[in-house]
Amino acid sequence: MKRFLTIESVTRRYGAFAVLDNASAVISTDDHVGIIGRNGAGKTTLFRIITGEEEADDGKIGRSSDLKLGYLTQHDPYTMDETVIGFLTRETKLPPWECAQTAGKFHLHNDMLETRIGGLSGGYRMRIKLAAMLLQKPHMLLLDEPTNYLDLSTLIILERVLASFNGGTLIISHDREFLKRTTTKTLEVENGGLTLYPGGVEEYIEFKDEMREQAVAYNKGVEEKRKQLQDFIDRFHAKASKAAQARSKMKQIERLSTIQIAHQLKSVRIPIPPVEAKRGIAFETESLSIGYPERTVASNIRFTIERGRHVALLGNNGEGKTTMLRTIAGDLAAKDGAVRRGDNISLGYFAQHVYASIAPGDTVLSYLERMASQAPGKITTTQTILDLAGGFLFKGDAVKKSVSVLSGGERSRLCLAGLLLMKHDALLLDEPTNHLDIETVEALGDALRSYAGTIIFVSHDRTFVNLAATDIIEIGGGRVLMYPGTYEEYVWHLEQQEDEEEAAVTRESAQRSRPKENSVDEKRAARAEIRKLREQIQNAERDMERYDAERKELLKYFESNPADYSPEKHARLSELEKLIKESEAVWLTAQESLVVCEQKR
Repeated sequence: MKRFLTIESVTRRYGAFAVLDNASAVISTDDHVGIIGRNGAGKTTLFRIITGEEEADDGKIGRSSDLKLGYLTQHDPYTMDETVIGFLTRETKLPPWECAQTAGKFHLHNDMLETRIGGLSGGYRMRIKLAAMLLQKPHMLLLDEPTNYLDLSTLIILERVLASFNGGTLIISHDREFLKRTTTKTLEVENGGLTLYPGGVEEYIEFKDEMREQAVAYNKGVEEKRKQLQDFIDRFHAKASKAAQARSKMKQIERLSTIQIAHQLKSVRIPIPPVEAKRGIAFETESLSIGYPERTVASNIRFTIERGRHVALLGNNGEGKTTMLRTIAGDLAAKDGAVRRGDNISLGYFAQHVYASIAPGDTVLSYLERMASQAPGKITTTQTILDLAGGFLFKGDAVKKSVSVLSGGERSRLCLAGLLLMKHDALLLDEPTNHLDIETVEALGDALRSYAGTIIFVSHDRTFVNLAATDIIEIGGGRVLMYPGTYEEYVWHLEQQEDEEEAAVTRESAQRSRPKENSVDEKRAARAEIRKLREQIQNAERDMERYDAERKELLKYFESNPADYSPEKHARLSELEKLIKESEAVWLTAQESLVVCEQKR
């Protein structure tokens, strides 16, 4: 049964400013919606109103009477001495076998279920919270920046779980790749309103670009017409014989209006002050061991990073990425060996909670001016400072804001902007994208790609890493190694590992249920079943291609004819999305069954 969530003319004000202003949308449990918008646009506010954490000033949230929402809690609902299975059974009141089944989707298997939560990394703790959310059996999931602080392995697992989730999803994320893989519709929160588009984030961005180009062309035509009318008025308004016509032309000018063009997603630019390109070694390790007094995280670390390289530190949470970064920065002493820095390298370090160190008496502008004053070379102009501030979403009067009134996310952006103004030869960045929206993440990635200095950074945002990284260092299992391939190859390698682990679990399950010897009849039946399943897979693939082709044609029609509302075409689009989802479910079920059957041959 399809259930609905309706956002009906919702308005939410903070003082005189309306974050949401008469915003409306209808979302069903068949929809997988990615929510985008600039920082501060109202995305999280919308979620809080939907979940009841905040109240709207006007309007209301309507929902089907039996609609059950699932969302991640901000606090940790477990205690550190609870086991994984103990917490899940206590939290959900479900039997252990059912909890274990769902936990298995997040690769929480066997002995790990009996492990105390306090002994697990942050990534695994997030998996536990996600499993608990799914065990509540919600009809719709609300996820607010679920990728923040998730390692890439957990991110891949979450994507696969969401792809198989039999319900609706509303996902706020700055990770374009994550939205591409998990959503089929896009909801933009902008200027207090909501725009629900029947396509993914890539299609929506392209659609917005086209709408902007049309608006620019329309406005140009309006301005030309206005100029023609004004020329007539200027020439003939003093002549009695033409006075009536001149007044008529003036009325025409009053009626002319242009389309207001909002910011477009590709419009953000972050002009990083340039640094001098230099050759040589930036960082080199010698028999390095990193960790803390009570434990060693990794040892025998050997690598060399040349000046100008942009290195991404990758690996699962808890394996030592931040520890490595802190050791390179000198914030944490090496347990053994050393990190050697090249001659005359000025180093800037952006840590996850560095914003706490900003003096509350500063304004945005005074803080940035002070950071810029520490840069080598000629004085940085005020305009350069304002341009960079604008790139980090401090525009106009926002630069006059006191640091004391900024949110944690705003302070984090301010620290990052200040660091870039200091023109360091090398930057160490720990999760620099966590408080940025999609377009700012990608603008930062674009800007850092052309940065002549050396960068070593930690990030799980795939689009950002792909834009900014030239090299990869993988951290895990007590080792730190230069990865020989590209970032895309690294992601593919991880996805293959996840495939192999899932296949191993499936084989183990099949072996437990399989008799010791299969009879000739059983083998013959298994071969027949394999042929049948392969045929189902082929038919499902053909159906998906056919439905997807028709869907793309409809979306092209909507883009080319934005003012032509056709209920029949909208209904067909919804039907096609349902048919694609049904074909995908058939394909997935057949693939899983095929793996089991092939074990019986």
